[in-house]
Amino acid sequence: MKKTMITLIGLLMFAGVTFAQTSYKGAVGLGIDVYDNATFVGPSAKYFFSSNHVGQADLGFEDGATIITTLYSYHDQFSGAPGLRWYAGIGPSIILVDDFDNIFALRPHAGLDFKINGVPLVVNFDWRPSIVISDAGDGEAGAFGFGIKYAFN
Repeated sequence: MKKTMITLIGLLMFAGVTFAQTSYKGAVGLGIDVYDNATFVGPSAKYFFSSNHVGQADLGFEDGATIITTLYSYHDQFSGAPGLRWYAGIGPSIILVDDFDNIFALRPHAGLDFKINGVPLVVNFDWRPSIVISDAGDGEAGAFGFGIKYAFN
């Protein structure tokens, strides 16, 4: 798993140097939320309220569970790497589990966002630890998010 993440980050950074930057106002697509014992897959949407302030909503499904996540992020560009942005923020998640108590968590996150010039495609990768604030469930430091989305202006 570590090799895959390092390779993905390297590819995103290389691609950021290769393509010119284009901006986008929002994006919709597929989000993947990876925990140690579960992988949630489902729709994801991102919207830029301004050039740096972004809201994101994810709905993920796993066998017997559903996760709803909303995130606020501050985005900024890397100098000399057009199309590649870093971001950091926080937001809540609720995991609805069959035959178990619901799990409420805070999700700080930090990651990379890459918009390909001339193509309405955005990819992202982030670290999303889960800090459980309910009585049920366990926190997880090794949780990650991946996304591929269609961008629009």
